[in-house]
Parts: sequence; structure tokens; C-alpha cells
Amino acid sequence: MNGVILIHKEKDFTSFDVVAVVRKLLGQKKVGHTGTLDPNATGILPVLLGTATKAQDVIPCHDKKYRAEFRFGLATDTLDIWGKVTEEKPSCVSREQLEQALARFRGEIEQLPPMYSAVSIDGKRLYQYAREGKEVERKTRRVTVYELELISFDESSQSGILNIFCSNGTYIRTLIDDLARSLGTVGVMTDLVRYEACGYRLEDAITLDQLSELTGSGAFDPGSAYFRSVESIFATYPELIVSDKQANRFVNGNPLDIARTSLRGGSTDGTIYRVKDREGHFLSLGVTAGEELKLYKHF
Repeated sequence: MNGVILIHKEKDFTSFDVVAVVRKLLGQKKVGHTGTLDPNATGILPVLLGTATKAQDVIPCHDKKYRAEFRFGLATDTLDIWGKVTEEKPSCVSREQLEQALARFRGEIEQLPPMYSAVSIDGKRLYQYAREGKEVERKTRRVTVYELELISFDESSQSGILNIFCSNGTYIRTLIDDLARSLGTVGVMTDLVRYEACGYRLEDAITLDQLSELTGSGAFDPGSAYFRSVESIFATYPELIVSDKQANRFVNGNPLDIARTSLRGGSTDGTIYRVKDREGHFLSLGVTAGEELKLYKHF
């Protein structure tokens, strides 16, 4: 089976746990995912099956959308409510102050990866150092926050909800911690839901329990909304329809003369296309190079 199954990951499951369960339920050897979701976070986790696993290093869209709950006045070692409390501080942030502070965290920003994260330094994960009580030097990373919207804020409890649309590698826990400190206080994330990832939406996903019921009853349907084609991963790329002869030539690794395709006179070097045959079947990814369309990745 080749494609993407959209899983609604529940709490207490790691992304690796989800992959292991899907592998067992579907009897699939090649299984991967498009981006780690912390055990205490919930939301969409696109799981790659079969040839789709070859897309992991060429996925064009890694942007994510989250709904995050937070509380000011408390800090932990993990930057979320589930960690060890390291500081408590009176907080009296107003909604107006918070709204003004949010502007500083929109657009390109610098983030320092938290110690409790999967970032690898010298062949070892940061969370492994953290569990040993060690803090190592880390480099800041540049990420992009496209949208940052305050949904609600209760001044009495100093808690609220944010909607966040951001680039790959953005740590929501760090964002909340940095936001709190910019306001002269401390803060932690208290809940996190990822409702969009790589162009896939949470509303189309199913839980592992639902998947188990479907496979157990023989009602699993790859034609359903929770299952998507390999091609769907590359929906942001333009498509190129080629002739039967060209299709056969291309899937065998031979480049095509751009002048003999619909791209003649309008191609740009380095542009990636979803190459399809005349019946609309996805063949592979192609990339323009000079006067040729070359094979970029075959699935």
C-alpha cells in the first residue's frame, strides 16, 4: 500500500508509537511520518506508507498550524505544564500588553531549541542530555511565524489560547516561553493541538482506535478522506502531462526534451513538476534543467 494515512494522534503516544501501531495494523513494512509531535500534544500526524516513505526528504511543504493553550506565572524545565517546576512568579499581564507583544513574534524570528527536544548535538539528542541533568550549548535557529493570533486571554488566571501558523522547526513551547519573558514574566504551554500539517487537515484524520476497528472489520478504505495518494504530498507543485511514449521514457530515467512538452518556451531551471501520463496517473517528480526535464524523484 502506497500513500499517506492521516492519523489523529492522541496523548501519551509518541510519533514512533503511532508508526509502530500503523505498521502492525496494516501489515506494512515501510512506514514513516512527516514530523514529530510531542507525546503530550495531540493532532494530525501524516503517516507515510510504502513508496511514500521516499518522500520524507523532498516534502515541499512542512508548514504547520497549531492551537496552543498557555499560562503565565509558571516555568518548568520542559517549558510545558508536564515538566518540573523551576520558577513561579506573580504575573499581571493585560490583554492589551499581550496583543502588543505578539507583534514581535510574527515573521522571521530566532529560537533557541529547548533542552527537552529531539535536536541532535554530537550524535546525542538534547532530551538525553537533559535527562542526565546536563545543559549543552545550542545555536539559535531562524523560523517563520506566518500568523500568530490571540483567541482568548483571561487576565485573572493569566491563561489563554493562541492560533499559530508557522514553518517547520518552530517550537511552540519556546515561543510561549519567549513571549512570557518579553512581558517580564514566565510561562508554560498547557495544551497543544496540531490541526494542519504539510497541507493535511485534522478534520480528515482518524484515531488509531478507529483504524484498528476498520482493519479488524475489513472496512478499511484507501479511498476515504483519511487516506491520500503519494501525489498529494506534492500538491503545491505544478503538474505536467506527457504522452505515453514520453511517460515510458521518463520513468526509465531518461530526460525529456522540453521543446516537445507543453513547457516549451516557458520553463524555468530548477522548477519541479508532478509528471503525469495522459490518463492522469502520477509517474514521478521531474525538474527542469536547461532544455531538458530530468527525473527528480521516482515513486
